[in-house]
Amino acid sequence: MPRKGMRSLCFSPETQLFQGSVSPSSSITSPASGFSESMIEQIIDTAAIIVAKWDGETSPYAKVTSMFYESKREAMHFIRSVNDLRKIMHFLVSGQDSGSENLIRAQRLMQIAMKRLQKEFYQILSMNRAHLDPESVSTRSSRTSTQSSLSDYDYDASPDYEFGAAKESISEVEEVSFMAMSDLKSIADCMIGSGYAKECVQIYNMIRKSIINEGIYKLGIEKVSSSKINKMEWDVLNLKIKDWLEAMKISMRTLFTGERILCDFVFSSSDSIRESCFSEITKEGAVLLFEFPEVVGKVKKSSPERIFRLLGMYTAISDNWPEIETIFSFESISAVRSQALNSMARLSESVRLLLLDFESMIRKDSSKTTVPGGGIHPLTIYSMNYLTALGDYGNILTDIISDWPPPAISSLPEISFYSPVSNESPAAPISDRISRLILVLLCKLDSKAKYYKDVAVSYLFLANNLQYVISRIHKSNLHSLLSKEWITKHEVKVNQLATSYERFAWGNVLASLPANPTAPMKPAEAKDCFRKFSISFEDAYWKQISCVVPNSMLRDQIKVSIGRKLVAVYQNFFDSHKSTIGDEKSITLFVRFYPEDVGNYLSDLFIRTLTSGGGSSPSSSS
Repeated sequence: MPRKGMRSLCFSPETQLFQGSVSPSSSITSPASGFSESMIEQIIDTAAIIVAKWDGETSPYAKVTSMFYESKREAMHFIRSVNDLRKIMHFLVSGQDSGSENLIRAQRLMQIAMKRLQKEFYQILSMNRAHLDPESVSTRSSRTSTQSSLSDYDYDASPDYEFGAAKESISEVEEVSFMAMSDLKSIADCMIGSGYAKECVQIYNMIRKSIINEGIYKLGIEKVSSSKINKMEWDVLNLKIKDWLEAMKISMRTLFTGERILCDFVFSSSDSIRESCFSEITKEGAVLLFEFPEVVGKVKKSSPERIFRLLGMYTAISDNWPEIETIFSFESISAVRSQALNSMARLSESVRLLLLDFESMIRKDSSKTTVPGGGIHPLTIYSMNYLTALGDYGNILTDIISDWPPPAISSLPEISFYSPVSNESPAAPISDRISRLILVLLCKLDSKAKYYKDVAVSYLFLANNLQYVISRIHKSNLHSLLSKEWITKHEVKVNQLATSYERFAWGNVLASLPANPTAPMKPAEAKDCFRKFSISFEDAYWKQISCVVPNSMLRDQIKVSIGRKLVAVYQNFFDSHKSTIGDEKSITLFVRFYPEDVGNYLSDLFIRTLTSGGGSSPSSSS
């Protein structure tokens, strides 16, 4: 049975080879070649001197002093001596000389040396908490660059730690972190190679796990049950979600990234040890971090607006998924990856339900109050605010909706004017969902238009609201989610609605003029036409002066269209028949509107507000 000091080193082929940044003394013959008796005694005597010097049990100086802080050169000499001692012990055991005095002496020295290294390991970890915090460690660009830059450093070539160009390229804080990591690696390599991996790992896990747990606590991450979340006021839950989003950012950028870098470097000599250490240190905190979105996703009562917080959490996990897979790549910590995926699945389900709730809310809106002047309905503004905000999560929604079955055709509103684009060229699922929600909105607006007593204003109301929808689409990310065909089709519908408004609002005015405005006419007929035009124009003007068209392009389009049809015809009629009705006095008596008056009054349309007092009376003209 091997003695305690030998541990497993004499029986593990892996420990026969020197690993790490500390080079064995070039004067030592390899175990395969054998050692002379005098050489064995010389190595043990050399190790005994430095081990005794730093034996805290016999040296008051060693008890209160850190070897690595007092003399880096001597610390490296200590490590080399222990490594040489390990080789001698392996040689003696392999030579079936397990009972020799040299082996017993070497074993005793190894136990003292390991006790010293445990103390040094603990001190470096404890005294460098600030310099080995995840943020300092994660300032390195990657674990690969850190391992490369540090493992390439040769202590023997530069025992006084003159880093040269490498030293100049890092900050003072990074340099201290650099040094501490190197010292920890040297000790870990030595202890693991000497069969003291368990003691090394226990110290490392104890200190590093306390740092990670403290970080998680400071970030506000705690275990929260579904029942507690369901009882929270939205303002409280909203703040917790904000805190989580910030915690997610910091955790992935520094906390877990830095710990993985440090763990990979310190235990680079053993894949199994670095995996077990990282898993032990971070698993509990990481699972707790990624568990929160799943709990929030289970909230039973939630308004449609809360979808954006859920999308924010989904985005945070999705955007960091490559890092999650890399940092938590070990099989022993697969629970972290599984928890992150479970949270994304739960958030996806909740987002889908909230989209259905939003659609249901539009359908169930039962307000019958009309918007003065055919302006933009509050439901339109609210819905487009909601939809344009959804547009900012286009890529995320695409992921969430990609495998969501399309809605049944029978569930769509039956209004042919707003019928969906044909299925000849099916759109992406996200386009289908967005266009469906807009369709439901437009159909609801169509039903609200029926509450206007004036048919013309009802058409203007629909034109205004559809134009508002299209304008919001153009100014947001929705334009990239909806097809050009869809947008073009609905722009045509705006024009159709505007044309219908013109026909119902100004049709009687045009009808009061003869089909051929320049055809010969008797004085009585001309006077009657001027009288009918004046009455119908004044009546139409007073009805339409309170109407509004918020969109300047649509407003100008309607004005130009009315002017082109009405003013031009009236101008021809006026020029042809003003002399028919008599002299200047007769004209003043029967003609209440000159062509330029009609143009001026038309230019006054659609810009009035309820508080502006309306326009001037057409009858006061001329």
